[in-house]
Amino acid sequence: MLISRAPVRISFFGGGTDYPEYFLHHGGAVLATAIDKFSYVTASPFLSHLFDYSIRVSYRKVELVKTPDEMEHRVFRECLKFCGLEKDIELHNVADLPAFTGLGSSSAFTVSLLQALHSFKGEFVRPLDLAYEAIYVERHLVQDKVGCQDQLMAALGGFNLVEFRTEEDIIVNRVPLSPQRLEEFEQHLFIVFTGIKRKAANVVEKQLQKVQDNTDTLKLMRQMVGQGWDILTNQQCLSAFGQLLDQAWQAKRSLDQGISNVEIDRLYALGREAGAWGGKLLGAGAGGFLLFFAPPEVHPQLQQAFANHQVLSVKINAPGSQIIFS
Repeated sequence: MLISRAPVRISFFGGGTDYPEYFLHHGGAVLATAIDKFSYVTASPFLSHLFDYSIRVSYRKVELVKTPDEMEHRVFRECLKFCGLEKDIELHNVADLPAFTGLGSSSAFTVSLLQALHSFKGEFVRPLDLAYEAIYVERHLVQDKVGCQDQLMAALGGFNLVEFRTEEDIIVNRVPLSPQRLEEFEQHLFIVFTGIKRKAANVVEKQLQKVQDNTDTLKLMRQMVGQGWDILTNQQCLSAFGQLLDQAWQAKRSLDQGISNVEIDRLYALGREAGAWGGKLLGAGAGGFLLFFAPPEVHPQLQQAFANHQVLSVKINAPGSQIIFS
């Protein structure tokens, strides 16, 4: 048996510019970090000649099939076919966090699964190539309306500024921060679960139809990536980062009325009133986790304000996809 894992991520700036529908025309970029919450896949040999099925997979349900084509789960099916595995394998998936919450868990699963399948075959794949494979599987084989940042963060990990040129030409720049600066930054994060789950592709579909109408706003959101980088690397006061997050959220929610709603707006206002400099809804919108950026001394006020909500503690700069047991 082997076990792989890949991290989910927090995206600070540039979300929405990582879709080919935008970046193939204007260039895209995001500033994001992998966090210490993972999607795990176990892979082990399966003696199919002793059973009346050839592949066993488990996630929220169990599937026993003779060929990948019979499989209901699209990502399991397409990844198995992509890697040329037709039988004699058993796969299980578990995760630290639920899906559809804005942290890129679907792509973390795809990356972790591809990592496990390649390792099962005795193959080594470079992290960047693993990300490219995950993008291809999700966008072209599964045909989900997904962006291209989640796969990069899951495969490579770290705290990065990622530039998108084409689906096969993506540049990853590590954010050069000292351990002290990283720790200081991390202490300002406060993450709250809205209690609302949604499928990102459903939220994104309307946004992609409005890319031309929203080009100016998306260009502004792309510029904020560089501004966020400058604040972090030039040792500027972190209050500027929080204020920029607020500007980014106001820009993002203007892209489509479905990105936010009355409850999300209420929760965001609650966080600002409790002392947060700024924040944003993580992921495509309409639900998931809310990120606030606030000085550590006001975190007790935020805890009190969100006493009835789940608060998520995280470590940033997490490692990318890897085999943790074999």
